[in-house]
Amino acid sequence: MDFFDKTGKMAIGSRLRLLTDHLTVDAANIYRLYGNNFKPKWFPVFYVLAEGEAKTVTSIAHEIGHSHPSVSNIVKDMKAHGLIADNTEHSDGRCNLVRLSEKGIGMVASIKETCDDVGMAVDGICRETVHDLWRAIDEWERLLTEKSLLQRVKETRKMREKEDIAIIPYQPYHNELFKSLNEQWITQHWEVEPHDLELLDHPKECIIDKGGFIFVATYKGKPVGVCALCKMEDPVYDYELAKFAVSPKAQGKGIGILLCEAVVNKAKELGAKKLFLESNTLLKPAIHIYRKIGFKELSEYHPAYERGDIQMELTI
Repeated sequence: MDFFDKTGKMAIGSRLRLLTDHLTVDAANIYRLYGNNFKPKWFPVFYVLAEGEAKTVTSIAHEIGHSHPSVSNIVKDMKAHGLIADNTEHSDGRCNLVRLSEKGIGMVASIKETCDDVGMAVDGICRETVHDLWRAIDEWERLLTEKSLLQRVKETRKMREKEDIAIIPYQPYHNELFKSLNEQWITQHWEVEPHDLELLDHPKECIIDKGGFIFVATYKGKPVGVCALCKMEDPVYDYELAKFAVSPKAQGKGIGILLCEAVVNKAKELGAKKLFLESNTLLKPAIHIYRKIGFKELSEYHPAYERGDIQMELTI
């Protein structure tokens, strides 16, 4: 169709729905061809009950992959058309069971004959096609169970956006950005502390001139994130990963992990053996990034900031 040629794979749901609608109309006519007043949507429930065993709505839903409300509505509709018997119960009366009525049982042979003929007709279509749709559907279901289309689109989007991300060295004109981004996340939960202001007001003197480094992340050329590598005078740790902040408008694009990786790589380049950081567990996205790149939580620590409730280290 011209429409689907224009939209491409974006309209896969619409195209499958159109195919489903076409097949559903055919299915209704096929049941009538065999003399059965039977709705296509009943088939999955009818099929499992045709084995003869009474089942609960829950077990039917689980077996055919439908929701409980969906199966419940189908059962009610089938019962209204005389295909479902009055509910029976277990001996303790706790659980209603569903089974076919005498009328329903009487249709089993005819529906089975219909299934056999439809199966052969579908096999004929498969032989006429280059691609086996039945197998393709099975593959799609398996792959989408492993990873949903939503997750795949998120990953694709992130990969595309990653091409617009650049990590560059800090320049004096980034002073205001460095301060504003850090103050923004700090003041969401806490107050800016004197040690914060010392670093944020004088990044060149307090970080760079002391042997540290600052990276700036840009997205489509606009600065949106910062992260510092601060030299430490410590017998164990060479540098501290600090003052990590990404603009809320640019979060979710993978910018944070690229910034932190740039800082860690710089530390390696400078010959560092161990890195340190202090944070707060409220900052779940940041903690997730730290753990992802290898930082481990320290069992004992002494916070330098009032807001600090977690300290971590990374052995390079």
